[in-house]
Amino acid sequence: MAREFSSLKQMDTPVKVLFTGYLTTVAVGYLMALIQILFTHGMADGKFGLSIDDIVYSYYGNRSGTMLETQLNGAMKENASEQERFTIIQWVRDGADQDDFVDRGVDKIIENRCVMCHNKDASIPNLSDFKVLKEYTKEDEGATFSSLTRVSHIHLFGISFIFMFVGLIFSFSETSTIKYKCIAIGMPYVFLLVDILSWWLTKLDPIFAWLVIVAGGGMAVSFAFMWTVSVAEMWLFERVFLGADGQPRPQWSTIVEAKFKQIGGEAAAKKFVELLKQAGVYAWSKFQSQGLPFLKDLYVKIVKKDK
Repeated sequence: MAREFSSLKQMDTPVKVLFTGYLTTVAVGYLMALIQILFTHGMADGKFGLSIDDIVYSYYGNRSGTMLETQLNGAMKENASEQERFTIIQWVRDGADQDDFVDRGVDKIIENRCVMCHNKDASIPNLSDFKVLKEYTKEDEGATFSSLTRVSHIHLFGISFIFMFVGLIFSFSETSTIKYKCIAIGMPYVFLLVDILSWWLTKLDPIFAWLVIVAGGGMAVSFAFMWTVSVAEMWLFERVFLGADGQPRPQWSTIVEAKFKQIGGEAAAKKFVELLKQAGVYAWSKFQSQGLPFLKDLYVKIVKKDK
């Protein structure tokens, strides 16, 4: 039996202000996160804008070069001149010898261009320490498993809370059917799990890089939809959802569903699900062939270290 509840348009004004304040703040935060992605992952290939190559370089790595080269040609490109970057890269390719580090003036470039941020007091790698710098002259293998573990648990906890409150507010909307409200509220969590999983899969095989973009886009669309409907129902209900005669317009979900069937959306959705199943089978095979052996080796190393 359905229970009665106050819809968003019926909420008291203080509650509407509370909900709107939260939604606005979260939306600005989401926008800042997207901008941050553009200036970090989006510069991995040296070009502004997020691409498949950016995703591959960030998680799988640029196996044709070193970590230092990838950064100098990507996100850190603007922090040094072309000649300075050439000097560092040439030093790396010649073996990254400590004597050459001083003789070629690489130490001065690092000191003037990098250490202002990458120092011992910062949370990022301390490049004033040659041993740390030397580690970045090795083959670029992308994100480490330890960093993926750290970022994964932060995202899972943090973003889950964001979507819980956004979904809670959206659940008071009345312009969509229960079916589509459930889909809209549940989809961000599905995309979040797929997004995190896709990082790990891309680390194992670059073929999964496209999945990172699809999952991230799915979360963004879900967020934008719930945000827009919630704000519109609270403050623009009559303008958006009522006709000129003051009567409610047909529910958008009914219209969308009819159009979706008309353009063959059901067949496309089934095909997409089938592709996801195939991707899952492939991912499991990659985990068995690469991920599982890595975990076993890691376990052996930990056990030996404890002994």
